[in-house]
Amino acid sequence: MTADTDTRPAGPEQAAGRSVLTGSRRTGEVVLRRVGPATVAFTLLAGIFGLVFAVMSPPFWGHDELTQFGRAYQVAHGGLNPTRIEDDRGVSYGGEVPAAVEALMGYALNDYTHNPGEPYPDVADPAAYQRLGDAPVTDERKIIWFTNTAAYSAVPYVPNAIGIRFAELIDADAGTMVRLTRLSGLAAYLLVVGFGLWALRKHRIQWLAFTVAVLPIAVFQAGTVTADTLTNALAVLVSVLLVKALFLGERLGRVETTAVLATAILLPLCKPTYVLLAMLVVLIPAARLGLDGWRRWLTWACAAVGAIGFAVWMKIAAPTGEGTSLMRPREQWYTVDTGEQLTGILTGPFGFLRTFWESILRRDQEWFTEFFGELGFAYIEVPATAVVACLLAFAVSVGMAERFDRPDFRRTLVVALTMAASVAMIYVTLYMSFTPVGYYIIDGVQGRYFIPLAIVSFAVLLRWMPFRLRGPGDRAPGRYAAVTIVVAALISLITSMAKYHLYVWA
Repeated sequence: MTADTDTRPAGPEQAAGRSVLTGSRRTGEVVLRRVGPATVAFTLLAGIFGLVFAVMSPPFWGHDELTQFGRAYQVAHGGLNPTRIEDDRGVSYGGEVPAAVEALMGYALNDYTHNPGEPYPDVADPAAYQRLGDAPVTDERKIIWFTNTAAYSAVPYVPNAIGIRFAELIDADAGTMVRLTRLSGLAAYLLVVGFGLWALRKHRIQWLAFTVAVLPIAVFQAGTVTADTLTNALAVLVSVLLVKALFLGERLGRVETTAVLATAILLPLCKPTYVLLAMLVVLIPAARLGLDGWRRWLTWACAAVGAIGFAVWMKIAAPTGEGTSLMRPREQWYTVDTGEQLTGILTGPFGFLRTFWESILRRDQEWFTEFFGELGFAYIEVPATAVVACLLAFAVSVGMAERFDRPDFRRTLVVALTMAASVAMIYVTLYMSFTPVGYYIIDGVQGRYFIPLAIVSFAVLLRWMPFRLRGPGDRAPGRYAAVTIVVAALISLITSMAKYHLYVWA
């Protein structure tokens, strides 16, 4: 027997140590079972990287973050409807923001518009952001233009508005106000999507929803001020509940039923292109929602309220369409005419279809990359490593999903047609509201607009696609498949964050 071999029985201290380790392991297993591994992984990855993007991204460098913040500030102070402002250029809508924030906006706009390009950093002077961000927020206000976001209702800005009001409560400076506005949106994303993943905690398809929710562009947007944050979150929520009730054939709990009915009302008021996704709740059998008697009509009632709210808001926001052309280059001002474009679609549909087809041929490679991530107004595309990692996560998450409860073929067909119509609405909306009359393509389409439709679209394919991954002995894939998805998502986020930091700050 060698000197370093110990055959003595374990003492009370060692036994207690093993007991603590065993207890901790069991506690972790219980948490994973009750909360769901995808929920835990999502909260960690989206929370950490969303926070990193919120802090690392310069103020107002997110997608339309200048105008998104302006609309959020307006909502925070009770401005629910679009407000016309004076502008020598033409029809304009906007509102007031603190003068200190407006100064930070002006510097950021000039900075990302005139960056020198590679190999130099996009940010010209990091100290300038610190100096402008440290400025106190006083009662002085400036009027800014945000016609494009004035067209959105107050609903998607509620989380950001809460952040603004909290910043005012603690007398935060300009930079801190922006960060708190971002973080309040991130918190809403974590709560809403986290609840959706929890609803699927007993099903392997939770990993497909996880993969969509942690795409680099989704996490980046969750860390900036934008209406897309809550829109994406509500779309994920209604999608997973549709999958659970309609495709998996499970009955929803009381809280889940309340959530799906709420999204039928709220999602149509976030962005008009996703109204049809919200309306799909009427396909869920009332028994799977725990509704009987007169309550079985609640899904139809909530869908009707959502549709009416959508129609009313479209009427309220319609005048803002006259001013959206000011977002285009100066030579294209006043060239966007919604009425003329609609007339063109109705009287010459084949001309529109040709434009649509040519848009796909010219731009589909850009939309594909943007689905994974083009980060903010630095226009930084995520690296190929991130795209490949996301594709791997999609392949494994789709392959490991369980077989569905074979929902009625007609309902599945309705869902498929609704997804196709929702995609068409994206193109038609941008054709009428942002594309100049006679332009050679449908302009303004971005890959990130298709994220809210991804989960349900995949569910339709899984309903009709028999292929599934199998483990040894024809068993369902185990934890290693889930680990692969999480690691792939982690790689995509790390590489995207690293590239963004390199290009912006270097």
